[in-house]
Amino acid sequence: MKRYKPSRRVKSAERLARRLLQAEYMNRFIGKWRITEMEQWDQDYIDIEEPGFFKFHKDVMGEFVFGTVNGFIDCRYDNNKDATRVEFSWDGTSEYDPVCGRGWFEMTATDQIFGKLFIHNGDESWVKAVKR
Repeated sequence: MKRYKPSRRVKSAERLARRLLQAEYMNRFIGKWRITEMEQWDQDYIDIEEPGFFKFHKDVMGEFVFGTVNGFIDCRYDNNKDATRVEFSWDGTSEYDPVCGRGWFEMTATDQIFGKLFIHNGDESWVKAVKR
């Protein structure tokens, strides 16, 4: 019995369908989220250079700023219809020194997210933010 092997065209279509599905789910996160509270840092520090934020772009990338830390993020979203979670890795700077890490957010309401940010070999903090 000959086993079915999908053609390149079918595989390409399947990859495209997965990306489109992920794009549909990530739409809940796309946009700018104002940091309202962090476990390790007070609001004065969070907003020292500009109001602290996380921003998720349509291309599964993003950025954030709080205090003297800024970074670019590479996101992965849940692939289910009720997706309420995004995980990411990031790299950036803290007071001009290179830093990197990872993190995640869960949607707690239509306009609120809660998550955790980890700095590699450094601090970690929970984060609360609201959509702007």
